[in-house]
Amino acid sequence: MQQLETMWECTVPVATIWTSPESARPMDAAGIAEPLSMNSWLAAMDLEQRFALCKESRVQSQLLYGEPVIVESIDNGWAKIIAVWQPSSKDERGYPGFVPAAQLKEAVPLDDPEGVVRVDVPKCQVWLADRTPDTLVIPFNSILPLLGMEDGWAAVATPHGRRLLRAADIDTAPSIHRFKKKTAQEAAERAVDFLDLPYFWGGMSSYGYDCSGLTYNMMKASGMYISRDANDQVAEGEAVAVDEPESWRRGDLLFFTGENSGNITHVGFYYGDDQMIHATSSKSGTVELSKLENTPYAGRLCAVRRFSGQGQTL
Repeated sequence: MQQLETMWECTVPVATIWTSPESARPMDAAGIAEPLSMNSWLAAMDLEQRFALCKESRVQSQLLYGEPVIVESIDNGWAKIIAVWQPSSKDERGYPGFVPAAQLKEAVPLDDPEGVVRVDVPKCQVWLADRTPDTLVIPFNSILPLLGMEDGWAAVATPHGRRLLRAADIDTAPSIHRFKKKTAQEAAERAVDFLDLPYFWGGMSSYGYDCSGLTYNMMKASGMYISRDANDQVAEGEAVAVDEPESWRRGDLLFFTGENSGNITHVGFYYGDDQMIHATSSKSGTVELSKLENTPYAGRLCAVRRFSGQGQTL
């Protein structure tokens, strides 16, 4: 085993954080490969096999292209990591788990980047210096260092070197903490862009979200960082009366307990008029907008939280 404690970065569009190196099944080969094919991996699984990632506690979360992690050690091709941009009660440094080492590389410090960019479209083509397409297509909310802007293009630093993104596909900011702050209502509205996207346990990308992955990422796209998991998100923001639905606002987060436990098992955005937008593993198995009373979560609401531009410091 190689002991490290150094900063690395994700080199594939989406890297899955596994519970252990033994968690990956034969059908998950496309999901742990380099190069990775999320489409091939998703196509290899039926709905029951996708849900088994949750029921069998195989997957924890995901990383996006360029996302930094602490690598604590590497053993037999697997890196034990901490995802530092994903606040979690599991580790004060971030979200822990295991990622194939082939999907990571050691980060190289940059000299005076001009800021950062965040992908603001569901999928973003990466371009080479001559403005021909690279083989990389990266997901919504990927964040990369900005090297400069020219003629409608952004030059960015990537794990594969200097690349270009179309200015129309990104937002820019001086740092990850200084993207324009939007409202929680706008975060809920942004979730509409992902209606019918497949539910994916541990999902943190525009290939598939889980319930708290959807709320985390829509908040992130609105300039707010909240915890990765619903059981941590429920302790953040401002409490709103559960028994006063007339006081709820679009963008409030609704939290639900499990059918047979008091644990938080689901979260979604309140959308107004008794509607919720959420990533659900029941019925459709997608991101859906539905009447709260028509969901299997009706009657299990336990908390409502409101976010007003605040978030965690990463």
